[in-house]
Amino acid sequence: MSIHKAIATVAIRAPLEIIEVPTIQPIDREVRFRVEWTASTPLHLHQNDGGLLVEHPQILGGNSAGTVLEVGPSVRNLKVGDKVFGFGFAEQKHKAHQEYVTIPETSLSKLPPGFSLQEAVTLPDNVVTVFHSVTKDLSLPLPWPRPQEPSPSHANSPILIWGGSSSCGQYALQILSHWGYKNLITTASPSHHAYLRTLGAAHVFDYRDPDVSKKIIEAVEKESPAIPFVLDCIGSKDGSLAQIAEIAQKGARVAVLLPVILKDATDDQAPEYAMIVKPHAQWADGVEVRGVRTHFYQENEFFREQLQPTIVPALLADGIIKPNKQKIVEGKTLLERGQNALDMLRRKEASAERLVWRVSSE
Repeated sequence: MSIHKAIATVAIRAPLEIIEVPTIQPIDREVRFRVEWTASTPLHLHQNDGGLLVEHPQILGGNSAGTVLEVGPSVRNLKVGDKVFGFGFAEQKHKAHQEYVTIPETSLSKLPPGFSLQEAVTLPDNVVTVFHSVTKDLSLPLPWPRPQEPSPSHANSPILIWGGSSSCGQYALQILSHWGYKNLITTASPSHHAYLRTLGAAHVFDYRDPDVSKKIIEAVEKESPAIPFVLDCIGSKDGSLAQIAEIAQKGARVAVLLPVILKDATDDQAPEYAMIVKPHAQWADGVEVRGVRTHFYQENEFFREQLQPTIVPALLADGIIKPNKQKIVEGKTLLERGQNALDMLRRKEASAERLVWRVSSE
């Protein structure tokens, strides 16, 4: 059996290592492709530094982009030579930080003309997260195909997206705006405010402002509850939950991307995480708080079959969503690039941009 190289976390807070793994031939509706680009995410830091839901050694990576080399006998929509990008997580052979990925075609999108793999690799995980969290955890509809003139029942209701300059926050603003939600409120550093308004934000607040919760409520004080829907793209006990708990009133729904970060990872400090949200803030009675579990999105059969193969590439091709800005992580070897990306995440060296890096070029 052929083998290839993969980047794995081998122990909590240990340096990453290269391991050799079997190159799996596709069966049924699976596709094997060469990974050319990948993107790093805080989840990889949670896995390496906190051992979050990890069995060592574990290959890292969710988003991958590259060229199809082989297809299974039941593949319907892809062929050898197609450029693809996608989000995989269920098995080691699906993980992105390796030279070859073998994965169901339902976890892939075909690259539309006019876009690069480097750009497209910023999309899959967080576009999927937005659709899953908005529909399942906030119970707001995002019907597909989208109505020609959408007017959802909560079109004018305030929706707070905490962390608008994050990858997930940027896609949430664009997707919700496109589906007719007009009263989008978000938080970010002041340097990002103007850009987030171009993505659909009606109001943008500085999350570092000690009065940010009060100012957000004042902006929509005529509503009851003031903010009926909240998507927390940060999931930090002190950096988002504490402030959101001051805003959320009886009847509000709050969806928090897991894990809850109780203590950030640093070069000399181990992180602490929680997978249950409610105990980590002082919530008002009647506030519904949910932790977002993106990896369960395929329980929705329509999303499993249509979200990555159809919806994501259509939104990209039509200019409805723009790829995140990219910060390219350099390094002489595959391992060096993967380790540099992890170190940059730990030091919080990216703001309003995605860390992307080359896996293989041939």
